[in-house]
Formats: sequence, structure tokens, C-alpha cells
Amino acid sequence: MSRGEKFVSEADAALEGAYEEPKPLAEYVDRVFERPRIASHATKYLVEAIESQGTRTVIEEGEEKERYRFFDDPHNDGEHAILGNTEVLNAFVDDLRTIAAERGKGEKIIWFDGPTATGKSELKRCLINGLREYSKTEEGRRYTIEWNVEGAVDTRGLSYGSERRSDEDDWYESPVQAHPLSVFPEDVRSELLAEINEASDDHVDLHVDTRLDPFSREAYEYLEEQYRRSGQSGELFSAITDPDHLRVKNYVVDVGQGIGVLHSEDEGHPKQRLVGSWMQGMLQELDSRGRKNPQAFSYDGVLSQGNGLLTIVEDAAQHADLLQKLLNVPDERTVKLDKGIGMDIDSQLLIISNPDLEDQLNQHADRNGTDPLKALKRRLDKHEFRYLTNVSLETELIRRELTGETSVWETDEYDELEAKIRKPVTMDLRGADGEIRERELAPHAIQAAAMYAVVTRLDDGDLPAGIDLVDKAVLYDRGYLEDGDERREKDEFAFDDVQSGKQGIPVTFTRDVLAELLQAETDRHHPELPVESVVMPRDVLNAMAEGLSEAPMFSAGESAEFENRVVPVKNYLFSQQEGDVLEAMLHDNRVDEGTVGEYVEHVYAWATDERITNDRGERIDPDPLKMKLFEIEQMGRFAERDYEGNEPSTAVAEFRRSKIITSLNRHAWEQRDEDFSVSDVDLTSIPVIRSLLESYDWDDVERIYEDFDPSQWSDPPANTETESVKRGTIENMIDLFDYTAASAELTSRHVVGQVAYKWK
Repeated sequence: MSRGEKFVSEADAALEGAYEEPKPLAEYVDRVFERPRIASHATKYLVEAIESQGTRTVIEEGEEKERYRFFDDPHNDGEHAILGNTEVLNAFVDDLRTIAAERGKGEKIIWFDGPTATGKSELKRCLINGLREYSKTEEGRRYTIEWNVEGAVDTRGLSYGSERRSDEDDWYESPVQAHPLSVFPEDVRSELLAEINEASDDHVDLHVDTRLDPFSREAYEYLEEQYRRSGQSGELFSAITDPDHLRVKNYVVDVGQGIGVLHSEDEGHPKQRLVGSWMQGMLQELDSRGRKNPQAFSYDGVLSQGNGLLTIVEDAAQHADLLQKLLNVPDERTVKLDKGIGMDIDSQLLIISNPDLEDQLNQHADRNGTDPLKALKRRLDKHEFRYLTNVSLETELIRRELTGETSVWETDEYDELEAKIRKPVTMDLRGADGEIRERELAPHAIQAAAMYAVVTRLDDGDLPAGIDLVDKAVLYDRGYLEDGDERREKDEFAFDDVQSGKQGIPVTFTRDVLAELLQAETDRHHPELPVESVVMPRDVLNAMAEGLSEAPMFSAGESAEFENRVVPVKNYLFSQQEGDVLEAMLHDNRVDEGTVGEYVEHVYAWATDERITNDRGERIDPDPLKMKLFEIEQMGRFAERDYEGNEPSTAVAEFRRSKIITSLNRHAWEQRDEDFSVSDVDLTSIPVIRSLLESYDWDDVERIYEDFDPSQWSDPPANTETESVKRGTIENMIDLFDYTAASAELTSRHVVGQVAYKWK
């Protein structure tokens, strides 16, 4: 099989799984009793589609939250995933549940508001993608009806033209995907739904309150008249809905097929945009029984297209004149196509706007009780999207904008997420001379842009003493702060975040700055390495800060405020780079985890007056000399003067109990049994031990490399310790942190240059 044939075959299989053969009405009803969800009304179906993908745990604003995977756009590999705003999306789903169960909010029009580039357009695409793909699944099947009036005596009123048709050409689908159960008379339908709901274990009952659409009603009434005249009054409904006249078919949900989308550029008078228009040429030819024929109606209005599932008005400020026309739709569930012809609606209304809509709605707010828009504002149920305030999410979003990456970052461990945040990006770009060049955004460069953007979005009026906006951003991203041995959890802070995320640098500005940096030439030079192709974190921060005043999207006040916030971000990013260099420089001299475990075991035995088992299986007392040497030489926490011989001073004893034993107790002591061993404990769960295993400082460098001279780093003399240390550092930066030789050279120069002046 060729590659072309392979993909054609896969497409065949995909379509085969999405569609079923049409079935008689009675068979559909039997299927509904078996699987009630296939008959779900619009809002209930929306909830089921969202829930079908399950949930995952995320950390946003420093707190764990359950997020619906549906909004990660899983069917499309995350192409239109909505990053962040999990609480807003959860509240949206809660509202849908309330509406679906008819417990309230049924008269509401759901409104998503927020600045540009906050994910509102992604929400629209995600809903369309998700509903489309869900409707292709067995559990998400969506059904409607189609009619065939051939075989009746007179079909002029239901034929699209004067030419007679046959076979499949004689079948006409309901133009608004009418619900199959709407065919039943109202009293019979009520009894049918009651039996279905009683047999179902779903906590949300089915509701089908819509009558047949005008087109289907014309077919029904025509067949009813014909069969009544022919003497079929005893089995009239059976004759009308005979499989030769009525079939139930499934359809794939899409725009125009259960989802109506009114775009910002769509035009026409209000009725055209809402429901569609009459086609005069067809009216002249098809005028039936002295009235307008529904077949002459163009069902291309947003309510017609979305009838049966979801109606979206995007950029609603451009269609503000329609909003008041929608007021009665949620209440009455019907609209008029014409004076004599109405159409029932079963569609969840959703409008999307930028903040300018709110300005329009509040233009008469000072008139209080006489505000002409008061009724409309009461109907709108607002959900506010904001800019991301998680550095990891903003980093992911920037990478998407720059590289087209679509996969959603999912991890249970922040260490894994941290590795993604700091990761570099390399891209091939064509220069002005037509040559293809590889450009590199160095490690931490995208993180720098994300951190700065987030810091401009955070409210700075609620910061406790000793905490700055960078600390707040870190706290929101991972849920805690660490300062040496101390760890402070998010719930220890009381932030008032009314304004956070409402303003700040949008991702579109950041993307454009990075794109320009990647294309721009630099004046860096190196005899061997392509350092001119590297964009460093400080390049990113400088360009973003300098570009604020020239960007029309920012006021003068915003530009000045945001520019003032860049310094702490620079300091933070330097500390990240410094950590990389120190880790790479001392990686081969790190404390062995076995040695650390042995120390913890001795401290544990010392604190509990117990003995330990040595390599020969003997029970011995903990060794005070081993503990002392470890605390002085490996930890660097104490000096000889802090001991009396080998016995710890009060300060040392307190350190062992508060920093080592307390952490052991927290994680293992209360659950210990006779087989308990310190080896059962994750040593990195003890903050002071994790700090020992994972971090270093320049004192360690001085202690280990006595002949190291940082002033020689740029061009170290041959056969010196400085040359050896630099070579090993660059190699480790490449192996451990994904630096290239060029970005490792630039980063290490910058870091070592900053500490050289204070070297002893």
C-alpha cells in the first residue's frame, strides 16, 4: 500500500466511525431508552462533551485546581488549548450544569469578557473542535431528522424545484437539526421523556421542549393532510412518520450544523444576522397555499445555525444592536422568522467581547432606574478572562506563539515543569541576504520574557514585608517560596488580587519583541563560537522594557510603571543563570547522597537515643565526629568553635532537631513501624538537605578550587586551574541544561564577571 493509499484508508475509517445508517423513529426511541445521552438537550450535551475528557490537577495562583481536559483541546493535540483561567472555565461549566438541570440561570446569556490575547478566541475554537470530535464518538452521537414526501399525492409545496426527484435526492434534512423527539405530539413527548428519565440514572433529566422547525412542520402538516384525506386517521402518526417519509440520522456537529458563530465582520440587518432571510426568487416559484414557504428561507442566521446546541457571538461589541434582540430568546426559546412563522430554539447563547462592550453597556449607568440597558445587563452572566499570572503558563504560551508547539504541558512534578520553563529555543531563520541562519534563544530567555510579563500583571498593593513581585510570581507558579532552609506555603499569604491579570504586557507584544530580536544582528564576536546568533535573557528584558514607550497599546503611565518593574526580574534571571553556572562548576564535586543519608541516619539515632547498624551488622552508637565533620565541611553551617570536642553546642543541637528531625517526623516519623529506616525517606523532602544536594555558593568554589581566578575566565591561561574549571563548566552546562557552547560561553562570562570583583 502506498503512502497515499494508507492515508486515504485512514480517512475512510475515520468517516466510517463518525456516521451511522439512518434509522426509523421507533428504532431511535428504543436506542434512547438504552442510552439516554444521545437525546440530550443542548446545554446538557455541552456539559457531557466537556466532562467526557475528564480532569487533571494544575497549580494556578499557587493553588491546586481541577481542570477539565476538554479545554486543553485534546482532540487536536492542544492546537487551541486555553492556557490558564481554570477557575473561570470551571465556573462556566458550573453554570452550564445549573442551566441543564433547569435549576436556574436559564434566562442568562453567558458572557466571556477580557482584554485581547487572553484566550477568548481559543475558547471559541476549542468549543467547536471539542464538540465536533465528541459528536463523532459513539457516546456523543447527535441526531436529527430528514423528510421525504414523495409518494404522497401532491408534493408541490415541499419540492425545491419543479423537477421531480427520486431515491436519496428526495430526502431533505431539517435545516436547523431539529431534535427527533420533537416530532411527537407534546403530551406524548412529555410521557415519553418521563419514562426515559425515570429509567435513567443520570441526575440531570432530559428536556425536549422545542416544536418542529418550520420546514419540518410544513412536511409534517402536508403529510398529515394527505393521509387524513386518504382515510389513515386511525394510524395517522404512523403514516406520517413511516420510514419512507421520516428518518433519524446522525450528524457531525460543526459551524452551521448545531453551532452558530456570528463573526465580527458579518453584516446584514438584525433579523438577517439572527435567523436568516427570505429568498424572493424562490418565494415567487414556491409560494404554497398563499403563505411564505419555509423552504424559501435561508437558515444562515446565527440562531438558525446554532439551533440545537451552541450559539456564539464573537466580538460582541460589533453586534451590540443584536444583544437586546436576544433578550427573550433564553426565556421563550423561540424567535420569529416572519410575522406568521416562528422557530423554537434549543441553543446555549454565548457572547465574547473585549472590555469595550462593557463601556457600551454602562453608557447610561448614571441614569439608575431609567437605564435602557438595565434589562440586558441583568441577563448577561459575566465570566472574565484575564492575562496569565503563572510564569510556566506564560512561558508555554510564548513558545506556542513563536514555534507553533501545541502539546499541553502536563506534569505532577514542578521540577519537570521548571525544566520546561528554562528550556532554550533554536530556530532557522532567513536573513536579509537570503541565507538561512540558526538563531538561539538561550536558556532562561523565554522564561525572562514570561516572568517580566507576569510581573507587569500582578497587583503590587498587597505585598507583605520582604516579598516583591517576583516572589509573588514564583509563589503563584509553584505554590511556595524557599529562603535557605525556610519554606513558606501560598496559604500563609493573603493576597487581594482584584486587579491582577486585568492589565499588563500581552503575549502578542512579547512575541513581536522576540521575533524582532531573532531577526536582528548583534555586535557580539568570538573567534570560534557563533555568539552573535544568541539572544540572551538580558537582551529580551532590555528590548521589552525599551519597546514599551513606542507601543501604542500602552499609555504613558503604564509604560513608566511596567518599565520600573524590570529590575527585580533582571536580578531574578541572573540568579537563575548563576545557579546554572555554579551547578555546572561544582557538579563533579557534589555531596554524595549516600554520605548525606548516613549523616541523617546518625542524627536520627542521636536524637532518639537509639543505635544504628554498621556494615558488619553490629549495633553501634551514632558517631559524633562524623556528624561534626559533615556539618562543618559539607554543609558549611558551623565551625570548630561550635563544638566542645565532638559534642554539639546548643545551637548545633537545635539545628539538628529543628531542621533535620522535624522534617523526618513530618514525612515519616508518625507512620514509622519496626521496619522503619531513614532510607525510606526522600532526603530531598528535607529543605536543608535538598539545599545541600542541589545548591552551591561561591564559598564552595573558593574552598574546592584554591587556584581559581575568575578575572581570567574570558581567556584563561593554558594549563591553569581556571582553564580546567571553565572547560568542565561549559561541558556540564551543555550536558545538564541544554546550553550550546555559544550560550554557555556568554552566560558563564556574564555570571563570573559579576562575581569577580568581590573575589577574595
